[in-house]
Amino acid sequence: MNGYYLRYLQVLLRFFPLAIAFFRDRRRFLLFGPTRQVSIDVHRHRAERLTETMLELGPAFIKAGQVLSTRPDIVPPTYVKAFATLQDEVPEGAGGDPLTVVESELGDDLDLDTLEPVAGGSLAFVYTVEYEDERIALKVQRPGIAAVIERDLQVIRGLVPLLLTFADERQRYSIENLADDFEEIILEELDFEREAAIMAEIEDNFADDDRIVVPTAYAALCSGRIIAMEHVDGRKITDERALADVGIGRTEMATVIARTYLKMGLVDGVFHADPHPGNLAVTDDGRLVIYDYGMSQRLSQQEQDDITSLYRALVRRDVDGLLNTLIALEVLDTSVDRAAVRRVLELVIENLEGQSDISWREIITELFSTLHEFPFRIPPNVMLLMRVGTVSEGVCRTLDPEFDFIAVTRSFLVEQGVIESEIKALLEDVRNDLRASAPVLARAPARFDTVFGQLERGELVVRTDPIESTSGGDPGIGYAIIAGALIVATAVLTFHEQPLEIVSAALAVAFLGRYALR
Repeated sequence: MNGYYLRYLQVLLRFFPLAIAFFRDRRRFLLFGPTRQVSIDVHRHRAERLTETMLELGPAFIKAGQVLSTRPDIVPPTYVKAFATLQDEVPEGAGGDPLTVVESELGDDLDLDTLEPVAGGSLAFVYTVEYEDERIALKVQRPGIAAVIERDLQVIRGLVPLLLTFADERQRYSIENLADDFEEIILEELDFEREAAIMAEIEDNFADDDRIVVPTAYAALCSGRIIAMEHVDGRKITDERALADVGIGRTEMATVIARTYLKMGLVDGVFHADPHPGNLAVTDDGRLVIYDYGMSQRLSQQEQDDITSLYRALVRRDVDGLLNTLIALEVLDTSVDRAAVRRVLELVIENLEGQSDISWREIITELFSTLHEFPFRIPPNVMLLMRVGTVSEGVCRTLDPEFDFIAVTRSFLVEQGVIESEIKALLEDVRNDLRASAPVLARAPARFDTVFGQLERGELVVRTDPIESTSGGDPGIGYAIIAGALIVATAVLTFHEQPLEIVSAALAVAFLGRYALR
């Protein structure tokens, strides 16, 4: 098993002290005893220890932490926040020397004497090198890293049954799907040919936008383990002086970042899913550079439409639209109790309405934390888009603490025609209601003529039969019901050319009188 059992034991031992602490929260003496309350500070300390352990265990566990930072259906908010720190600095000790990959695959095409290291990560290393009288960048996969990742994926899959044993009932549905979702994401990140293709597609999508720079890939030099691309110099987006030196306002750049990622996810359907500060830079002429497309995704048209509907429903606080979209995205099963979920979602919307300053992360956390009582999961594409929203919002608020991501999202959706202004939205709702009611209203006069004819001839009889045998019932209820129906008919008939509303109103008064005098 290529060291599987030894690695499995090693991972168990590393997580064992923390596992004991979590078990004691449920049973003070492990096998018996009451539950115990743990403070936020204790959970924060545990989250930091978990983060450090994942860093020490290597690439697969680092990626697992990154994925878990977007899974509020499994991980409490304190841990989500800690795992989010795994987005930037990572250890470089896993795998072999990437230089051997460059030598074996591009040794005859490049002058390796000009090769210079730039940065390293858990999966790959970045170099610059001379090629055809210009400097290009090489992203090189660490040799042997694929085998390490595959072994650790097996270990993680082997840990799932243990997690299920101690997980709450409401968490099991999500955990059962987690290993498959995580494996799909990380194996795609190891496919450098796929990454180069997505990078080229995103570059094409922003070809007309001179504010965005996507490095151009050199297809002739790319392979399954190397991506050769244009070398674009830039200063880290969170560098305090970077924006000031090029005359770009922090709010302006935050807006560019937010709108760029909204366009990728909601308009283009292919997006960069790792917008942490290490992957965003600003050039000397004030343009936004986006690096590292390993964590990226394509959406089908249906997925794109459904996710757009999710943004639309959240921005407009549309409970019914939100429920329908969650089912369409397979976050909730089609057999879920819609009435119960709707009540929960109404509480979410009420909580959000009471907050003047609300972030996208808070909306997502509030939404999924309230769904815990129902079996639900977050599919990989939805998870990655959630990650894009929360991580990019974090970058934007680092640049401008007052940045309103929701307002920018609303503005973007209005411009794209996804949602309307408030007045247009109200008019659209009224128009839809009228369109749905038009056939009924068109047939109403003829039906009322028939009913009134039957009333005049004494042919109409209203009879109510109780479901169960009762005594002491109220026989006047029937008169009250008929009177109410006639009052509604009177309101509708006021729009009819003939004065039928007079007859309807007179009959309503007659039945009300009969009810009062019974």
